[in-house]
Amino acid sequence: MTTPATESPALLGEAVIQALDDASARWTRRAFATGPADREAAERGVRRAYRAAGLPEPEHVLWFGSPAQGAIAAAVLTGHRRLIEDLPGSADLVEAALAALRPLTSPSGDSAPAGSAPAGSAASPGGPAPAPTASPSSPGSGTPAGPPPATGASTRDAVRTTGDSATARDRSVSGARDLGGASVTGPAGSLPEFGGGDSVRDSVRTRGWEEARTRASAALGPGPWARAWSRAAESLWEDVNRVTGDLRRDIGRLAADGDGGEGPVTAGAGEAALRAVTLDAVLGQHDAAWLAVFEGLADGGVITLPDGLAALAEVAASAGWWWPFERVALVCERPVELHRDEAGRLHRGDGPAMAFPDGFALHAWRGMPVPAGFGETMGSLTVGAIRAETNAELRRVMLEHFGYQRYLTESGAEFVQADDTGVLWTIEMPGDEPVTMVEVLNSTPEPDGTRRTYFLRVPPWVRTARQGVAWTFGLQEADYAPERET
Repeated sequence: MTTPATESPALLGEAVIQALDDASARWTRRAFATGPADREAAERGVRRAYRAAGLPEPEHVLWFGSPAQGAIAAAVLTGHRRLIEDLPGSADLVEAALAALRPLTSPSGDSAPAGSAPAGSAASPGGPAPAPTASPSSPGSGTPAGPPPATGASTRDAVRTTGDSATARDRSVSGARDLGGASVTGPAGSLPEFGGGDSVRDSVRTRGWEEARTRASAALGPGPWARAWSRAAESLWEDVNRVTGDLRRDIGRLAADGDGGEGPVTAGAGEAALRAVTLDAVLGQHDAAWLAVFEGLADGGVITLPDGLAALAEVAASAGWWWPFERVALVCERPVELHRDEAGRLHRGDGPAMAFPDGFALHAWRGMPVPAGFGETMGSLTVGAIRAETNAELRRVMLEHFGYQRYLTESGAEFVQADDTGVLWTIEMPGDEPVTMVEVLNSTPEPDGTRRTYFLRVPPWVRTARQGVAWTFGLQEADYAPERET
Protein backbone atom coordinates (compact mmCIF):
# COMPACT_ATOMS: atom_id res chain seq x y z
CA MET A 1 0.00 0.00 0.00
CA THR A 2 1.37 3.42 -1.00
CA THR A 3 1.94 5.80 1.88
CA PRO A 4 0.17 9.14 1.32
CA ALA A 5 2.49 12.04 0.57
CA THR A 6 1.44 13.85 3.72
CA GLU A 7 2.58 10.89 5.80
CA SER A 8 5.71 9.95 3.84
CA PRO A 9 8.43 8.93 6.30
CA ALA A 10 10.97 9.62 3.57
CA LEU A 11 9.97 13.29 3.62
CA LEU A 12 9.24 13.96 7.26
CA GLY A 13 10.62 10.94 9.01
CA GLU A 14 12.56 10.88 12.25
CA ALA A 15 15.80 12.14 10.72
CA VAL A 16 14.12 15.15 9.10
CA ILE A 17 12.13 15.95 12.22
CA GLN A 18 15.32 15.80 14.30
CA ALA A 19 17.07 18.10 11.83
CA LEU A 20 14.17 20.56 12.01
CA ASP A 21 14.21 20.49 15.82
CA ASP A 22 17.96 21.05 15.92
CA ALA A 23 17.74 23.95 13.48
CA SER A 24 14.88 25.49 15.43
CA ALA A 25 16.85 25.35 18.69
CA ARG A 26 19.94 26.77 17.00
CA TRP A 27 18.10 29.68 15.38
CA THR A 28 16.12 30.41 18.53
CA ARG A 29 19.43 31.03 20.29
CA ARG A 30 20.61 33.20 17.42
CA ALA A 31 17.37 35.16 17.16
CA PHE A 32 17.70 36.39 20.75
CA ALA A 33 21.49 36.50 20.95
CA THR A 34 23.09 39.57 22.51
CA GLY A 35 26.59 40.94 22.41
CA PRO A 36 28.95 42.24 19.73
CA ALA A 37 28.45 41.12 16.17
CA ASP A 38 30.99 38.86 14.52
CA ARG A 39 31.87 41.51 11.98
CA GLU A 40 34.27 39.45 9.93
CA ALA A 41 31.72 36.67 9.45
CA ALA A 42 28.90 39.12 8.78
CA GLU A 43 30.86 41.03 6.15
CA ARG A 44 31.88 37.76 4.53
CA GLY A 45 28.21 36.79 4.33
CA VAL A 46 27.22 40.19 2.94
CA ARG A 47 29.77 39.97 0.12
CA ARG A 48 28.75 36.39 -0.58
CA ALA A 49 25.07 37.42 -0.76
CA TYR A 50 25.85 40.10 -3.35
CA ARG A 51 27.87 37.64 -5.46
CA ALA A 52 25.13 35.01 -5.26
CA ALA A 53 22.68 37.62 -6.58
CA GLY A 54 25.00 38.33 -9.52
CA LEU A 55 25.91 41.78 -8.19
CA PRO A 56 29.28 43.44 -7.65
CA GLU A 57 30.33 43.32 -4.03
CA PRO A 58 29.51 46.52 -2.13
CA GLU A 59 32.29 49.08 -2.04
CA HIS A 60 31.65 49.70 1.65
CA VAL A 61 30.22 47.78 4.56
CA LEU A 62 29.28 50.37 7.18
CA TRP A 63 28.42 49.46 10.76
CA PHE A 64 25.77 51.03 12.99
CA GLY A 65 25.12 50.73 16.71
CA SER A 66 21.42 49.81 16.41
CA PRO A 67 18.58 49.27 13.92
CA ALA A 68 17.44 52.80 14.79
CA GLN A 69 20.73 54.30 13.72
CA GLY A 70 20.77 52.10 10.62
CA ALA A 71 17.20 53.12 9.74
CA ILE A 72 18.14 56.80 9.94
CA ALA A 73 21.05 56.19 7.57
CA ALA A 74 18.87 54.14 5.20
CA ALA A 75 16.23 56.88 5.24
CA VAL A 76 18.83 59.44 4.19
CA LEU A 77 20.07 57.17 1.38
CA THR A 78 16.53 56.62 0.10
CA GLY A 79 15.73 60.30 -0.26
CA HIS A 80 14.37 61.26 3.16
CA ARG A 81 17.14 63.76 3.82
CA ARG A 82 14.92 66.22 5.67
CA LEU A 83 14.03 63.48 8.11
CA ILE A 84 16.93 64.43 10.40
CA GLU A 85 15.14 67.71 11.22
CA ASP A 86 12.33 65.65 12.78
CA LEU A 87 14.56 63.94 15.33
CA PRO A 88 15.68 66.63 17.79
CA GLY A 89 15.40 64.20 20.66
CA SER A 90 17.70 61.71 18.92
CA ALA A 91 20.55 64.00 17.96
CA ASP A 92 23.16 61.45 19.02
CA LEU A 93 21.69 58.78 16.74
CA VAL A 94 21.47 61.21 13.82
CA GLU A 95 25.02 62.43 14.33
CA ALA A 96 26.41 58.89 14.52
CA ALA A 97 24.41 57.75 11.46
CA LEU A 98 25.62 60.67 9.35
CA ALA A 99 29.19 60.18 10.53
CA ALA A 100 29.03 56.51 9.55
CA LEU A 101 27.87 57.50 6.05
CA ARG A 102 30.88 59.75 5.62
CA PRO A 103 32.81 57.29 3.38
CA LEU A 104 30.05 57.82 0.77
CA THR A 105 30.81 61.55 0.45
CA SER A 106 33.58 63.76 -0.83
CA PRO A 107 34.21 67.48 -0.12
CA SER A 108 32.68 68.39 -3.46
CA GLY A 109 29.49 66.53 -2.59
CA ASP A 110 30.20 63.74 -5.10
CA SER A 111 30.30 60.20 -3.84
CA ALA A 112 33.67 59.29 -2.42
CA PRO A 113 35.91 57.01 -4.49
CA ALA A 114 36.55 53.53 -3.19
CA GLY A 115 39.28 53.48 -0.61
CA SER A 116 38.82 57.10 0.50
CA ALA A 117 39.55 57.79 4.14
CA PRO A 118 36.70 57.01 6.54
CA ALA A 119 35.71 59.21 9.45
CA GLY A 120 38.41 59.21 12.08
CA SER A 121 41.19 58.08 9.75
CA ALA A 122 44.55 59.78 9.40
CA ALA A 123 42.94 62.02 6.80
CA SER A 124 40.45 63.27 9.38
CA PRO A 125 42.45 65.19 12.00
CA GLY A 126 40.83 65.34 15.38
CA GLY A 127 38.42 62.49 14.67
CA PRO A 128 38.12 59.25 16.59
CA ALA A 129 40.64 56.48 16.14
CA PRO A 130 40.70 54.85 12.68
CA ALA A 131 38.18 52.08 12.22
CA PRO A 132 39.59 48.73 11.10
CA THR A 133 39.08 47.80 7.48
CA ALA A 134 38.79 44.49 5.70
CA SER A 135 39.21 43.56 2.09
CA PRO A 136 36.85 41.10 0.38
CA SER A 137 39.84 39.14 -0.82
CA SER A 138 42.14 39.63 2.16
CA PRO A 139 44.10 36.52 3.18
CA GLY A 140 42.34 34.51 5.83
CA SER A 141 39.02 36.21 5.29
CA GLY A 142 37.41 32.87 4.65
CA THR A 143 35.36 34.21 1.76
CA PRO A 144 33.71 31.21 0.10
CA ALA A 145 34.36 30.64 -3.56
CA GLY A 146 31.70 32.17 -5.73
CA PRO A 147 31.11 33.78 -9.09
CA PRO A 148 33.54 36.63 -9.82
CA PRO A 149 32.35 40.22 -9.44
CA ALA A 150 30.72 41.84 -12.43
CA THR A 151 32.94 43.56 -14.97
CA GLY A 152 34.53 46.65 -13.50
CA ALA A 153 34.24 45.48 -9.90
CA SER A 154 37.43 45.15 -7.93
CA THR A 155 38.66 44.44 -4.46
CA ARG A 156 37.38 47.23 -2.22
CA ASP A 157 37.78 48.16 1.41
CA ALA A 158 34.85 47.24 3.59
CA VAL A 159 34.87 50.23 5.89
CA ARG A 160 33.75 49.42 9.40
CA THR A 161 32.49 52.64 10.91
CA THR A 162 30.92 52.22 14.30
CA GLY A 163 28.32 54.49 15.83
CA ASP A 164 28.41 52.97 19.28
CA SER A 165 31.39 54.62 20.94
CA ALA A 166 30.93 56.86 23.95
CA THR A 167 32.15 59.75 21.82
CA ALA A 168 29.42 59.16 19.26
CA ARG A 169 26.78 58.85 21.94
CA ASP A 170 27.81 62.04 23.69
CA ARG A 171 27.93 64.24 20.60
CA SER A 172 24.94 66.42 19.75
CA VAL A 173 23.87 67.81 16.43
CA SER A 174 24.02 71.22 18.08
CA GLY A 175 27.82 70.86 18.09
CA ALA A 176 28.37 71.43 14.38
CA ARG A 177 30.81 68.97 12.86
CA ASP A 178 32.21 68.96 9.36
CA LEU A 179 30.93 66.08 7.26
CA GLY A 180 32.30 65.86 3.77
CA GLY A 181 32.59 69.64 3.54
CA ALA A 182 29.09 70.36 4.88
CA SER A 183 27.83 70.93 8.40
CA VAL A 184 25.44 68.39 9.89
CA THR A 185 23.57 71.18 11.62
CA GLY A 186 22.56 73.34 8.68
CA PRO A 187 19.38 73.03 6.62
CA ALA A 188 18.85 69.61 5.09
CA GLY A 189 19.73 71.00 1.66
CA SER A 190 23.25 71.78 2.88
CA LEU A 191 24.04 68.16 3.66
CA PRO A 192 26.39 66.41 1.28
CA GLU A 193 25.12 63.83 -1.17
CA PHE A 194 25.53 60.28 0.07
CA GLY A 195 26.06 58.09 -2.98
CA GLY A 196 24.86 54.68 -1.87
CA GLY A 197 22.96 53.78 -5.04
CA ASP A 198 19.59 52.07 -5.22
CA SER A 199 18.38 49.40 -2.83
CA VAL A 200 19.17 45.85 -3.98
CA ARG A 201 17.14 44.09 -1.30
CA ASP A 202 14.98 42.18 -3.76
CA SER A 203 18.04 40.75 -5.50
CA VAL A 204 20.03 40.01 -2.37
CA ARG A 205 17.30 38.78 -0.06
CA THR A 206 13.98 38.06 -1.77
CA ARG A 207 15.23 35.93 -4.66
CA GLY A 208 17.13 33.54 -2.41
CA TRP A 209 14.11 33.24 -0.14
CA GLU A 210 11.79 32.49 -3.04
CA GLU A 211 14.19 29.93 -4.51
CA ALA A 212 14.45 28.06 -1.21
CA ARG A 213 10.69 28.13 -0.70
CA THR A 214 10.12 26.83 -4.23
CA ARG A 215 12.56 23.97 -3.66
CA ALA A 216 10.96 23.04 -0.34
CA SER A 217 7.44 23.16 -1.69
CA ALA A 218 8.36 21.07 -4.73
CA ALA A 219 10.21 18.48 -2.63
CA LEU A 220 7.56 18.13 0.05
CA GLY A 221 4.18 19.12 -1.31
CA PRO A 222 1.70 21.32 0.60
CA GLY A 223 1.03 19.01 3.55
CA PRO A 224 4.59 18.13 4.62
CA TRP A 225 5.77 21.68 3.89
CA ALA A 226 3.18 23.09 6.27
CA ARG A 227 4.15 20.51 8.90
CA ALA A 228 7.85 21.37 8.50
CA TRP A 229 7.07 25.05 9.01
CA SER A 230 4.95 24.29 12.07
CA ARG A 231 7.65 22.04 13.54
CA ALA A 232 10.64 24.36 13.11
CA ALA A 233 9.38 27.88 12.76
CA GLU A 234 5.81 28.66 13.81
CA SER A 235 6.35 29.48 17.49
CA LEU A 236 9.72 31.11 16.78
CA TRP A 237 8.06 33.29 14.15
CA GLU A 238 5.52 34.56 16.68
CA ASP A 239 8.17 35.40 19.28
CA VAL A 240 10.52 37.10 16.82
CA ASN A 241 7.71 38.94 15.06
CA ARG A 242 6.65 40.41 18.40
CA VAL A 243 10.16 41.80 18.97
CA THR A 244 10.56 43.16 15.42
CA GLY A 245 7.17 44.83 15.71
CA ASP A 246 8.27 46.52 18.93
CA LEU A 247 11.49 47.67 17.27
CA ARG A 248 9.68 49.11 14.25
CA ARG A 249 7.22 50.93 16.51
CA ASP A 250 9.91 52.56 18.62
CA ILE A 251 12.09 53.46 15.63
CA GLY A 252 9.10 55.22 14.09
CA ARG A 253 8.48 57.02 17.36
CA LEU A 254 11.88 58.69 17.10
CA ALA A 255 10.13 60.98 14.63
CA ALA A 256 6.76 60.90 16.38
CA ASP A 257 8.46 62.27 19.49
CA GLY A 258 10.01 65.10 17.48
CA ASP A 259 9.04 68.72 17.08
CA GLY A 260 5.47 68.01 16.00
CA GLY A 261 5.85 69.48 12.55
CA GLU A 262 7.25 72.96 13.11
CA GLY A 263 10.06 72.15 10.72
CA PRO A 264 9.72 71.50 6.98
CA VAL A 265 8.62 67.90 7.54
CA THR A 266 5.85 66.96 9.97
CA ALA A 267 6.56 64.44 12.69
CA GLY A 268 3.91 62.19 11.12
CA ALA A 269 5.76 62.15 7.81
CA GLY A 270 9.02 61.41 9.59
CA GLU A 271 7.47 58.52 11.50
CA ALA A 272 6.00 57.09 8.30
CA ALA A 273 9.36 57.39 6.53
CA LEU A 274 11.24 55.62 9.30
CA ARG A 275 8.64 52.87 9.57
CA ALA A 276 8.76 52.35 5.79
CA VAL A 277 12.54 52.07 5.90
CA THR A 278 12.37 49.36 8.56
CA LEU A 279 10.18 47.29 6.24
CA ASP A 280 13.01 47.32 3.69
CA ALA A 281 15.57 45.92 6.10
CA VAL A 282 16.97 42.42 5.87
CA LEU A 283 16.33 41.35 9.43
CA GLY A 284 19.50 39.41 10.12
CA GLN A 285 19.10 37.46 13.36
CA HIS A 286 15.36 38.22 13.29
CA ASP A 287 14.97 36.25 10.05
CA ALA A 288 15.53 33.21 12.24
CA ALA A 289 12.20 31.45 11.69
CA TRP A 290 12.52 31.08 7.93
CA LEU A 291 16.20 30.20 8.19
CA ALA A 292 15.40 27.51 10.76
CA VAL A 293 12.98 25.66 8.52
CA PHE A 294 15.15 25.95 5.40
CA GLU A 295 18.33 24.89 7.21
CA GLY A 296 16.48 22.04 8.91
CA LEU A 297 15.23 20.72 5.58
CA ALA A 298 18.72 21.07 4.10
CA ASP A 299 20.32 19.27 7.05
CA GLY A 300 17.68 16.55 6.70
CA GLY A 301 18.57 16.03 3.04
CA VAL A 302 15.24 17.29 1.70
CA ILE A 303 16.61 20.31 -0.19
CA THR A 304 19.91 21.90 -1.10
CA LEU A 305 20.23 25.36 0.40
CA PRO A 306 20.66 28.04 -2.31
CA ASP A 307 23.97 29.85 -1.98
CA GLY A 308 22.20 33.18 -1.61
CA LEU A 309 20.22 31.92 1.37
CA ALA A 310 23.31 30.34 2.92
CA ALA A 311 24.92 33.77 2.68
CA LEU A 312 21.96 35.41 4.41
CA ALA A 313 22.22 32.78 7.15
CA GLU A 314 25.89 33.62 7.63
CA VAL A 315 25.00 37.28 8.19
CA ALA A 316 22.02 36.43 10.41
CA ALA A 317 24.13 34.21 12.65
CA SER A 318 26.58 37.05 13.14
CA ALA A 319 24.73 40.40 13.15
CA GLY A 320 21.45 42.27 13.35
CA TRP A 321 19.40 44.10 10.73
CA TRP A 322 21.00 45.31 7.50
CA TRP A 323 20.18 47.27 4.37
CA PRO A 324 21.81 46.36 1.01
CA PHE A 325 22.38 49.14 -1.55
CA GLU A 326 24.32 49.10 -4.80
CA ARG A 327 27.48 50.65 -3.38
CA VAL A 328 27.09 50.03 0.31
CA ALA A 329 25.66 47.64 2.88
CA LEU A 330 24.48 49.14 6.17
CA VAL A 331 24.84 46.52 8.91
CA CYS A 332 23.69 46.84 12.53
CA GLU A 333 24.95 45.50 15.81
CA ARG A 334 22.91 43.09 17.90
CA PRO A 335 21.43 44.22 21.23
CA VAL A 336 23.64 44.20 24.28
CA GLU A 337 20.67 43.40 26.54
CA LEU A 338 17.39 41.58 25.96
CA HIS A 339 14.83 40.75 28.64
CA ARG A 340 11.55 38.92 27.97
CA ASP A 341 8.84 37.44 30.15
CA GLU A 342 7.56 33.87 30.09
CA ALA A 343 5.22 34.75 27.21
CA GLY A 344 8.10 36.06 25.07
CA ARG A 345 7.17 39.73 25.48
CA LEU A 346 9.74 42.45 26.18
CA HIS A 347 9.69 42.92 29.94
CA ARG A 348 11.87 44.52 32.58
CA GLY A 349 11.11 46.55 35.66
CA ASP A 350 14.50 48.02 36.48
CA GLY A 351 15.91 49.15 33.15
CA PRO A 352 15.57 48.78 29.38
CA ALA A 353 14.07 45.53 28.14
CA MET A 354 16.15 45.79 24.97
CA ALA A 355 19.28 47.95 24.66
CA PHE A 356 21.83 48.53 21.91
CA PRO A 357 25.45 49.71 22.11
CA ASP A 358 24.65 53.19 20.76
CA GLY A 359 22.19 53.90 23.58
CA PHE A 360 18.95 53.16 21.68
CA ALA A 361 16.68 51.18 24.00
CA LEU A 362 13.16 49.86 24.38
CA HIS A 363 11.47 49.99 27.79
CA ALA A 364 8.54 47.65 28.32
CA TRP A 365 6.47 45.97 30.99
CA ARG A 366 4.94 42.69 29.83
CA GLY A 367 5.11 43.87 26.24
CA MET A 368 3.62 47.30 26.91
CA PRO A 369 5.90 50.26 26.15
CA VAL A 370 6.67 52.38 29.20
CA PRO A 371 8.77 55.54 29.61
CA ALA A 372 12.47 55.23 30.38
CA GLY A 373 12.96 55.09 34.13
CA PHE A 374 9.38 54.00 34.73
CA GLY A 375 10.43 50.71 36.30
CA GLU A 376 12.75 52.39 38.78
CA THR A 377 9.78 54.27 40.29
CA MET A 378 7.85 51.11 41.15
CA GLY A 379 9.56 50.61 44.50
CA SER A 380 8.50 54.03 45.78
CA LEU A 381 4.93 54.13 44.47
CA THR A 382 2.30 55.96 46.45
CA VAL A 383 -1.44 56.25 46.18
CA GLY A 384 -0.96 59.84 45.08
CA ALA A 385 1.39 58.89 42.24
CA ILE A 386 -1.06 56.31 40.96
CA ARG A 387 -3.94 58.78 41.09
CA ALA A 388 -1.88 61.38 39.24
CA GLU A 389 -1.06 59.07 36.31
CA THR A 390 -3.33 59.92 33.37
CA ASN A 391 -2.31 57.04 31.10
CA ALA A 392 -4.67 54.13 31.81
CA GLU A 393 -2.18 51.45 30.73
CA LEU A 394 0.62 52.89 32.84
CA ARG A 395 -1.78 53.25 35.76
CA ARG A 396 -2.66 49.57 35.37
CA VAL A 397 1.04 48.64 35.57
CA MET A 398 1.45 50.81 38.66
CA LEU A 399 -1.56 49.15 40.25
CA GLU A 400 -0.16 45.69 39.48
CA HIS A 401 3.00 46.60 41.36
CA PHE A 402 1.24 48.37 44.20
CA GLY A 403 -1.49 45.75 44.53
CA TYR A 404 -5.18 46.33 43.87
CA GLN A 405 -6.34 45.45 47.34
CA ARG A 406 -3.61 47.57 48.91
CA TYR A 407 -4.56 50.50 46.73
CA LEU A 408 -8.21 50.29 47.63
CA THR A 409 -7.32 49.96 51.33
CA GLU A 410 -4.74 52.73 51.48
CA SER A 411 -6.74 55.08 49.32
CA GLY A 412 -9.78 54.81 51.59
CA ALA A 413 -11.99 53.47 48.80
CA GLU A 414 -15.55 52.63 49.73
CA PHE A 415 -17.47 49.73 48.22
CA VAL A 416 -20.58 51.00 46.43
CA GLN A 417 -22.08 48.18 44.37
CA ALA A 418 -21.24 45.03 42.38
CA ASP A 419 -22.89 43.23 39.47
CA ASP A 420 -21.87 40.95 36.62
CA THR A 421 -19.91 43.73 34.89
CA GLY A 422 -17.66 44.63 37.83
CA VAL A 423 -17.34 46.32 41.21
CA LEU A 424 -17.97 50.02 41.81
CA TRP A 425 -15.71 51.85 44.25
CA THR A 426 -15.50 55.48 45.31
CA ILE A 427 -12.67 57.38 46.95
CA GLU A 428 -13.28 60.71 48.64
CA MET A 429 -10.81 63.41 47.62
CA PRO A 430 -10.46 66.42 49.95
CA GLY A 431 -11.19 69.60 48.05
CA ASP A 432 -12.19 67.75 44.92
CA GLU A 433 -14.95 65.54 43.57
CA PRO A 434 -14.83 61.87 44.53
CA VAL A 435 -12.78 59.46 42.42
CA THR A 436 -15.17 56.76 41.25
CA MET A 437 -13.85 53.59 39.64
CA VAL A 438 -15.25 50.38 38.24
CA GLU A 439 -13.09 47.32 38.82
CA VAL A 440 -13.42 45.06 35.76
CA LEU A 441 -11.81 41.79 34.70
CA ASN A 442 -10.65 41.50 31.09
CA SER A 443 -12.55 38.61 29.50
CA THR A 444 -9.68 37.95 27.09
CA PRO A 445 -6.93 35.93 28.81
CA GLU A 446 -3.25 36.83 28.54
CA PRO A 447 -0.85 34.39 26.82
CA ASP A 448 -0.02 32.90 30.23
CA GLY A 449 -3.72 32.27 30.97
CA THR A 450 -4.16 35.03 33.54
CA ARG A 451 -6.70 37.83 33.19
CA ARG A 452 -5.93 41.48 33.74
CA THR A 453 -7.83 43.58 36.23
CA TYR A 454 -8.57 47.16 35.16
CA PHE A 455 -9.93 50.14 37.02
CA LEU A 456 -12.06 52.43 34.86
CA ARG A 457 -12.48 56.02 36.02
CA VAL A 458 -16.13 57.04 35.72
CA PRO A 459 -18.13 60.16 36.72
CA PRO A 460 -19.00 60.48 40.41
CA TRP A 461 -22.73 60.35 39.64
CA VAL A 462 -22.46 56.71 38.55
CA ARG A 463 -24.33 54.41 40.95
CA THR A 464 -23.79 50.91 39.52
CA ALA A 465 -20.88 49.11 37.88
CA ARG A 466 -22.96 48.42 34.77
CA GLN A 467 -23.90 52.07 34.49
CA GLY A 468 -20.20 53.02 34.71
CA VAL A 469 -19.07 50.54 32.07
CA ALA A 470 -21.93 51.61 29.79
CA TRP A 471 -20.82 55.23 30.21
CA THR A 472 -17.32 54.38 28.93
CA PHE A 473 -18.97 53.23 25.69
CA GLY A 474 -21.22 56.30 25.48
CA LEU A 475 -24.33 54.25 26.29
CA GLN A 476 -27.11 54.29 28.81
CA GLU A 477 -27.16 51.46 31.33
CA ALA A 478 -30.29 49.92 29.78
CA ASP A 479 -28.65 49.86 26.34
CA TYR A 480 -25.46 48.14 27.43
CA ALA A 481 -25.73 44.44 26.57
CA PRO A 482 -22.47 43.25 24.93
CA GLU A 483 -22.34 39.84 23.29
CA ARG A 484 -18.75 39.54 24.50
CA GLU A 485 -16.86 41.87 26.80
CA THR A 486 -13.22 42.64 26.09
